[in-house]
Amino acid sequence: MEPHKGIVKVEGTARPPDPARLAGVIRDLLSALGEDPEREGLQRTPARVAEMLQEVLAGYWMDPADLINGAIFEVEDNDLVLVRDIEFYSMCEHHLLPFYGRAHVAYIPNGRIIGLSKIPRVVELFARRLQVQERMTRQIADFLEVVLHPQGVAVIVEAAHLCAMMRGVRKSHARMVTQALTGIFRTDPRHRNELLAHLRRPPEKL
Repeated sequence: MEPHKGIVKVEGTARPPDPARLAGVIRDLLSALGEDPEREGLQRTPARVAEMLQEVLAGYWMDPADLINGAIFEVEDNDLVLVRDIEFYSMCEHHLLPFYGRAHVAYIPNGRIIGLSKIPRVVELFARRLQVQERMTRQIADFLEVVLHPQGVAVIVEAAHLCAMMRGVRKSHARMVTQALTGIFRTDPRHRNELLAHLRRPPEKL
């Protein structure tokens, strides 16, 4: 089956930014903070930070069609599909500090499924950019809706935010939970309860 080119719209740019330009910005930032970018410990910091930013914000430059890469298959079985405990790391767009946690992604097929490895990649597509958790949760759900047209999608995200842990209220144990439900997960409590029952079970060693 052909990937859905042109259907899945994800905001971003076609190519990563210029590393030299990024490094220059970091060098200026160090100077503005009163540091000496030429001292031994900081000489390579601008280049390192530029490389790091291109890695942790790589979601801006991922092509959704390449991500799917034809890994959509027709099936007759329309039972629950759940990938739980997907680790992710993202960057808060308000303070440029990381937030990280786990995403649980489920859907009820409607004759089509997506390759198992693609679901964590979808999470990365939206996590590896400047984000707020609420929007990221909804984007993951909407992406799967567009690609699969399933009976329903459920995305539940639990995360710790360094902007609340290091600054501001400084609550190191606070966790934020967001969810996005579509279709049958929103309208039928039986399917929601089935999903929650799976998530209540502790992960088993395989």
